[in-house]
Amino acid sequence: MPIKLPNDFPAKSILEKEDIFAIEEKRAKQQDIRPLRLLLLNLMPNKIDTEIQLLRLISQSPLQIDVDFLKLVSHTHKNTSPNHLSKFYLSFAEIKNQCYDGLIITGAPVETLPFEEVDYWQELVQVMDWSQTNTTSVIHICWGAQAGLYHHHGIEKVQYDQKLFGIYPQRLNISHRLFRGFDDVFMGPQSRYTGINESQIKEEQLRIVAADETIGATILISADDHDIFLLGHFEYDTDSLKREYLRDQERGLDTQIPVNYFEDAALSKVTNCWRGNAHLLYHNWLNDVYQMTPYHLADIPKMRAQQA
Repeated sequence: MPIKLPNDFPAKSILEKEDIFAIEEKRAKQQDIRPLRLLLLNLMPNKIDTEIQLLRLISQSPLQIDVDFLKLVSHTHKNTSPNHLSKFYLSFAEIKNQCYDGLIITGAPVETLPFEEVDYWQELVQVMDWSQTNTTSVIHICWGAQAGLYHHHGIEKVQYDQKLFGIYPQRLNISHRLFRGFDDVFMGPQSRYTGINESQIKEEQLRIVAADETIGATILISADDHDIFLLGHFEYDTDSLKREYLRDQERGLDTQIPVNYFEDAALSKVTNCWRGNAHLLYHNWLNDVYQMTPYHLADIPKMRAQQA
């Protein structure tokens, strides 16, 4: 089933060229089946790239998806035009009285800062608190996962000596419905300067779904299945790490060549070995949300209260 997008949304034409169908608003309103409503809190600098990456993944569901985009007004967005933000993004004040089937909180390039020193931290805390009552499920990505683990579970960041950067194997620790169809060992992109203090994980609150002996836990899920914490970047394009590496080189950073990524000395050939798992994860998530969420969105707070 298609995603409903405004007719002039920039990502729409790109997705249509990839045979990802985005339905027009007028036609969508004539359908009787209730679409899933998702909210995307996009903290990445290049918001359009991230929009395309995530819309590409959620488009594979047979369900119609309505997506709202959320901005934090306490932060000045320097890499996205104000016109794009004002036209397509909502503030928290505009959505705080609404409910959503799912929320995605992206990463952000602020890992080296203490959480409380991030200029939009208090506003993000408001959103994360609101998400516990007004959404059926939340996916947190990279720094967004670290922020969620810190705020909800008191798990601190651990600073690395060098950027964790490349494609890493991860092994499933437990069987979980969101990872149906996954291989026991699967690959996925990592790009971060920090990890988490695993000694602070309380088993009654969190489960480590996937981990690697070298880099530690990579995927965690709350005991009530409401919050999914992805420390990596399943949404990355084939060339995302390459572009990031070249950008770091231009900035004079000492970022090493991403591990398990380039297949040639010229740094030109890359084989995507995570795309299938990325689509499978988001497909499983949307299917799971569809089965758990109430038909009437206003009933989500009551459902969450019963789960507490």
